[in-house]
Amino acid sequence: MNRQQPVSVSGMGCICAAGKNLPDCMEALFTQAPTPAPPRSLPGAQHPVFEVPDRFLPTSDSKNPSMVRAVRLALAATNEALADAGLTPAALRKKRVGVVIGTNVGSGESNRALQRDLTGINCSCLSPAERFLIVNPSQWLARHFDFSGPHLTIVTACSAGSDAIGVAGTWIRSGRCDVVIAGGTDALYEVTYYGFIALLNSDTAACKPFDVHRNGLNLGEGAAMMVLESEAMRTNRGKKGRAFLSGYGTAADAYHLTAPHPEGCGLRVAVQDALTSAGASPSDVAFINAHGTGTRENDRVESFFFHQVFPGVPFGSTKGYTGHTLGAAGAIEAAFTVAALELQKMPANEGFDAPDPDLPVHPVVEPTEIRGTTALSQTLAFGGNNSVLVFTTGRGA
Repeated sequence: MNRQQPVSVSGMGCICAAGKNLPDCMEALFTQAPTPAPPRSLPGAQHPVFEVPDRFLPTSDSKNPSMVRAVRLALAATNEALADAGLTPAALRKKRVGVVIGTNVGSGESNRALQRDLTGINCSCLSPAERFLIVNPSQWLARHFDFSGPHLTIVTACSAGSDAIGVAGTWIRSGRCDVVIAGGTDALYEVTYYGFIALLNSDTAACKPFDVHRNGLNLGEGAAMMVLESEAMRTNRGKKGRAFLSGYGTAADAYHLTAPHPEGCGLRVAVQDALTSAGASPSDVAFINAHGTGTRENDRVESFFFHQVFPGVPFGSTKGYTGHTLGAAGAIEAAFTVAALELQKMPANEGFDAPDPDLPVHPVVEPTEIRGTTALSQTLAFGGNNSVLVFTTGRGA
């Protein structure tokens, strides 16, 4: 892995339980976290989740029956990111605009209609495959905005949002695209909700990342998008970017379907590749946005890894504000990472009250001033996938 050219982040958008846009989300991260509650969409369900209020979402369009909830979330974040970048769909008509979206649920919501069809309640002229494909998030956004560049949906479990941003960076560096809309989106869905409960890693109360009493995650939903832009285009239109995507690394543990390697082998490789591609060292990192799910093994592995590789570097998880948004998590946390770098302040690790004596280092317990222009956001996924993004501010961004 060699050092790579940084890619400008020209705009960002985010929607989750913490807020309907990125400024609102950041305010919540430094004031008061939302309280998880049983999902409104699943009558009788008891495990709490971080659900996005319906009033935050774009209105469903009767002309777009394929606008399922995950797509609505993605559209809200994309509209905000484009506005933040000072770009309009019309201005991008003749540009090579790519779309790469990470998701877990994605078009899975369309299966509900399929189930109704199969029980004879409803009938559709679309085949199951056609119905599934028309709500593919990246394809839907590309079609909606009439973008003519490549589009790709990534489904690498919980690291999908991070991987989408990393892949988008390669599209810009290679000259394949002038602009890429990249991020992640996921909506609450009964299959994932009850699936995590069946795996015995969903907390019956608010999640507590890195706390001695941690007992699992809370699911969440949301989306975040970044506008990545070539230097030539950004310079020509005189746009000052918010930050640079400086590094990206991904590696698999090949250890277990749902648990990370006990020694963080894949995470170690992913971090080293991300830092090398950014031309950075561990001492350059101002803070780390940890995956921090609140599950026993994830938090243990990350704590030991931070102790060994990033001694003294402050870290924390933001899942106490958003829940675990699955395929959107890496993108939402990437947006939070850049925004925190801009503020030179990171939020407290919500839910942490009592240190675990078996963990060598602990997260920040209050909003913390940071010094530096480089930060790291990491995601650990089912299947042993580990993906890491490095962002920098300054340097003419």
